[in-house]
Amino acid sequence: MTGDHQTLALFLFSAFVAVTLAITTWVSRNRHGSAEEFYAGGRLFSPMENGFAIAGDYMSAASFLGISGLIALYGYDGMLYSVGFLVAWLVVLFLVAELVRNCGRFTLADVVAARMRERPVRIAAGTSSVTVSVLYLVAQMVGAGSLVALLLGGTTEAARTWTVIGVGALMVIYVSLGGMRATTWIQIVKAVLLLGGTVALTALVLVRFHGDFDRLLRAAAERSGHGDAFLAPGLAYGGDWTSRFDFISLGLALVLGTAGLPHILSRFYTVPTARAARRSVVWAIGLIGGFYLMTIVLGFGAAALVGPDAVRASNAAGNTAVPLLALDLGGGAGSTGGTVLFAVVAAVAFATILAVVAGITLASSASVAHDLYASLRRRDAAPRSEVAVARVAAVGTGAVAIALGLLARDLNVAFLVGLAFAVAASANLPVLLYSLFWCGFTTRGAVWAVYGGLVPAVVLVLLSPVVSGTPQSLFPGADFQFFPLQNPGLVSIPLGFLAGWLGTVTSPEVPDEAKHAETEVRSLTGAGAV
Repeated sequence: MTGDHQTLALFLFSAFVAVTLAITTWVSRNRHGSAEEFYAGGRLFSPMENGFAIAGDYMSAASFLGISGLIALYGYDGMLYSVGFLVAWLVVLFLVAELVRNCGRFTLADVVAARMRERPVRIAAGTSSVTVSVLYLVAQMVGAGSLVALLLGGTTEAARTWTVIGVGALMVIYVSLGGMRATTWIQIVKAVLLLGGTVALTALVLVRFHGDFDRLLRAAAERSGHGDAFLAPGLAYGGDWTSRFDFISLGLALVLGTAGLPHILSRFYTVPTARAARRSVVWAIGLIGGFYLMTIVLGFGAAALVGPDAVRASNAAGNTAVPLLALDLGGGAGSTGGTVLFAVVAAVAFATILAVVAGITLASSASVAHDLYASLRRRDAAPRSEVAVARVAAVGTGAVAIALGLLARDLNVAFLVGLAFAVAASANLPVLLYSLFWCGFTTRGAVWAVYGGLVPAVVLVLLSPVVSGTPQSLFPGADFQFFPLQNPGLVSIPLGFLAGWLGTVTSPEVPDEAKHAETEVRSLTGAGAV
């Protein structure tokens, strides 16, 4: 890319960083250091503000860069990511949003521990939440590395490495200083920028094809080299039965995983009432629905105007399809319009990554401090010391995410997020649903549900083609692949539910009917909610 691209994009990105650091500094001066302030922003946000923040948390680098890239490369099969991410919100709206807000305080473990023995449940749920958060963070780090490599006109390892380290350092600053309040405002700013940029690009693509979506699809199919097969199922997932099962596994993970994502669940605690939580999700569905419909246009637009070959040449996983599309829509390389549009898209993508990693890091540090730390030391620990631990945990989480992000730099970001969703659906969703709806659920069942989904999901990923056995694996030179599917959800999600049931029916513990009745009334009415 030209020097103009680099200068303008870096200027815009620096402006966003300056604004977000100013927000963080302002918030840090006005906080009083309580756990409620750090984890939930004082529960002062309106449904609209929280809806924009939820949308900002959910519309990640995987959405903006990864999904559009997959559509550009695989057509119809890539589009299934957009559908899966969107449909998942119906599960959140109807099953968990209001109930979680009523039953919990700061984390997923609060909901489960309300009617179980706290220590084992908090340790299990905290471990699972940190695992999911780190997997999700890795995807954002990979997106940052891909973007900066394109921006700086090369794929030097030094450029990628320093970008990932820089993003990690910024997210630690946001979380450590500003907590949930700063993170929420950063998410709101980022959501507005991302939606504005996506609307502009979508309009330009449709104008290029005179508003004729059918013409866009036919141009994409023709440029793809696959003809009509590009617009039909099977290009990525229909080759054999293994790939078909992989598709089913991916679909299950995407649709069920959202309801178990720690950074999404923690958003329901930032509003004052359960009704506000429900209205937040309605706002989020509207914003997210519009966004994912536009990613379909951008993906097919990139296939039609840039071409899958050019996208692959820039980044084999397709993560740079949208910036390349912006360059073409603005007039091509070397043109003023192309330079400006490319720089704006690159800056918005950077903003997306920074905002999302801040939200995930906060959720992870909350799980470490509020669940793991609080369970492993005396109960008389002061709230301030718990917040201090959360700040230290943010540093540790950032370091782990940086290391794994450098290792997984050649994988598609949407694909990586699919793995995080699979772990969330396997470990967090079973224990959450059982706790809310099964009166006979016990502590052993809760612990088994978490580990019975978490351990198989992680082990199956390690033994899958993602890690070894193919040229696209993390370790292409090794081969310890035993599990044929790339996404473990088809196996690990049922195992999580089965383990929870098995642990409950074999437990000598007598379920506390009074506690279940109290939890049920609280979840449905909000009586006694924090």
